[in-house]
Amino acid sequence: AQTTQILVEPPWRPAVLWDQVTLTCKGSGTAGATTWYKDGQRWGQKGVNHFTVKESGNYTCDRPGTKLSPPVSVLQDPLVLQVQAQPLLEGDTLTLRCRFWRDMSLTSVRFYHGDEEVNRPLAGTELSLSPLQLNHSGQYHCRVQVSFAVSQEC
Repeated sequence: AQTTQILVEPPWRPAVLWDQVTLTCKGSGTAGATTWYKDGQRWGQKGVNHFTVKESGNYTCDRPGTKLSPPVSVLQDPLVLQVQAQPLLEGDTLTLRCRFWRDMSLTSVRFYHGDEEVNRPLAGTELSLSPLQLNHSGQYHCRVQVSFAVSQEC
């Protein structure tokens, strides 16, 4: 059977609700017969090929004669470590970005590969791994410090 995929805009995974994420069902089969599922339940209006996500959850799409697409998660988490949604090969450049809710200011961002802090030449919210090598594989996470500006009027 043919495969179906979900195109995510902006092209970062995991997607976050506060990014105004658009999902598009891509693949063979009749576009007008697209069926969407959210968290395993039939969801939305049948035949809609793309939409802007309003609720967090796991989304899949289906068209007659094709397999169900792999799921796409859209999170509502306030802190997320994102990776470009694209296939990667050894030698490519991989960018990870650590983001806090609606891109509020982060005063400090630290990246970790497993338990080891990753030394990087520049501060900021992104980590570039280039050229990508097998020893870059594994779990990554980020830790942040956030400063909130508080104002009060009397």
